[in-house]
Amino acid sequence: MSDILTTQADGILTITFNRPDKKNALTSAMYATLADALEAADTDPAVRVILFTGNGGAFTSGNDLQDFLNNPPQGDNTPVFRFLRAISTASKPMIAAVSGVAVGVGTTMLLHCDLVYAGESAKLSLPFVNLALVPEAASSLLLPAMVGHHRAAELLLLGEAFTPATAKDYGIVNAIYPDDKLLAEATAVAQKLATKPPTAMRLTKQLLKRTKGDVAGQMAQEGEHFRSQLKSAEAREAITAFFEKRPPKFS
Repeated sequence: MSDILTTQADGILTITFNRPDKKNALTSAMYATLADALEAADTDPAVRVILFTGNGGAFTSGNDLQDFLNNPPQGDNTPVFRFLRAISTASKPMIAAVSGVAVGVGTTMLLHCDLVYAGESAKLSLPFVNLALVPEAASSLLLPAMVGHHRAAELLLLGEAFTPATAKDYGIVNAIYPDDKLLAEATAVAQKLATKPPTAMRLTKQLLKRTKGDVAGQMAQEGEHFRSQLKSAEAREAITAFFEKRPPKFS
């Protein structure tokens, strides 16, 4: 079965992360499938709303680090950057239903979603610096704008996990539901949006996004630093230590 599942019904495209044995960690091939799905949805009049969710009690644990080391992104047209570009420019409403872990891109992608609902088990984190990397998905621009510089610095520099209650308090999450009701609640909202006038929704989203600054420029600068750091001795030590379950040594 595919690591990314897509189903379409009643105007809703549901995209499901489906690699539960790895807590839905994302590989280069998964990013390519995600980018293809988002690009196709943007021009498909039958798709009114996009809903992201994850199977197996996790949203996504972020990048599959081993796959990232084996297939490092080399340029702007590699699958991960195609996905980030697609999610940042999507013209149709996007909803996320987040339960379990949402690590790295599992949290930064939420900044591009229009509505975010979390299960009580949700555990968000942005551990880029801890892996000797830098933020991506324009999160270094969008997060401070959303939560303020000091809160954004706490989340990005310390890289510690935070609760759905904190995410709701910061405005990253709209509402929190019991895990067994989360998908139904998010789907109900998607169904409401799917019945609304599509052009008005698209234009309203476009107007809302005008306030978010130069997302493309920020993503390009982040990507340059990310690719450079991924090749660095710092990152090799941080990621090796992660796999070996030991504290990294930066001397």
